[in-house]
Amino acid sequence: MSPTTLHVRAETKALEHRTAITPTIAKKLIDAGYVVNVEKAPLSIFPDSEYDGTGSSLVPTGSWIDVPSDHLIVGLKELPEEDFALKHTHVQFAHCQAGWDKVLGRFHQGGGTLLDLEFLEDENGRRVAAFGYHAGFAGAALALEAWAWQLTHPTSEPFPSVSSYENEDLLIADVRKAVEQGRAKAGHLPSVLVIGALGRCGRGAVDLCVRAGVENIIKWDLPETSAKPGPYPEITASSVFVNCIYLSAAIPPFCSPASLSTPSRELRVVCDVSCDTTNPHNPIPIYDINTTFEKPTVPVELEQGGPLEVISIDHLPSLLPREASEAFSAALLPSLLGLKDRGNVRVWQQAEKLFREKVATLPN
Repeated sequence: MSPTTLHVRAETKALEHRTAITPTIAKKLIDAGYVVNVEKAPLSIFPDSEYDGTGSSLVPTGSWIDVPSDHLIVGLKELPEEDFALKHTHVQFAHCQAGWDKVLGRFHQGGGTLLDLEFLEDENGRRVAAFGYHAGFAGAALALEAWAWQLTHPTSEPFPSVSSYENEDLLIADVRKAVEQGRAKAGHLPSVLVIGALGRCGRGAVDLCVRAGVENIIKWDLPETSAKPGPYPEITASSVFVNCIYLSAAIPPFCSPASLSTPSRELRVVCDVSCDTTNPHNPIPIYDINTTFEKPTVPVELEQGGPLEVISIDHLPSLLPREASEAFSAALLPSLLGLKDRGNVRVWQQAEKLFREKVATLPN
């Protein structure tokens, strides 16, 4: 039997520097008997040269379209919007809540299959690989920098654009410097409330705050939010609020314009890592747009109190593409190793079953 070939697709989405299969993981897959072809990826944080010595082969950018149909195409973000039919099996995040019928229709037309990374779950229903930790880490970093920026710049000067970091240490150095500048101006360090602190995302946010030198970190999770309904005065009393919950059902809002509109409000920055911007049950109903690396914050208009800004970036892990990719790829490896026998591996069986069920509902 010929070996299974994985074709690592180059990411083309603007500002996306991550990859699903890092050089380290490529070598492990090759050692396990896979053939790994890696597209040249100009946007990737991993230069093509890092794949030298792994045993993988570099192939042209975008060449996945023309490879044999039995090659498995592995990517990260959704495919560009096109109309041609898809003949391959694709492993990726589809992000097709809107327009799902068009996306799945392309696979149906070409005889291809979508194995959505978002729905690879272990026996306990927990995702086998996710970017949550680095989303929380990056979100807390930007929130602390935005807090310091408010203190050291006029309100007419918005928090500036940000870009990806080569490594985590460079980000930490910038955040620590900003926090010290903010402390010099305010006379104290910020207090940070993290809701969802026990999950992957929340742990990332807490770890960033610790490494940035923040001492007053309030960690909430289900025991605290289920003990009483919001809005919570503890949010108003904190300098920074980082929301890291997984929203699975309607819940009372954590805060509201009314609860935040008070002269005594300490809160200056909200980072909604969960980014349930368009969800009607969004527990932070004080903003309605996603922000970006180019414009990281959006002001909240309130009748009373000082300035308040929201960070609602839906691709926060891209701030640390190397560490985020390495952690994700390592967590995904056990599942990737099962691709050659995916018809008998539960996570892949489950993902394909979901795909088939969705395809069956497509309009004729």
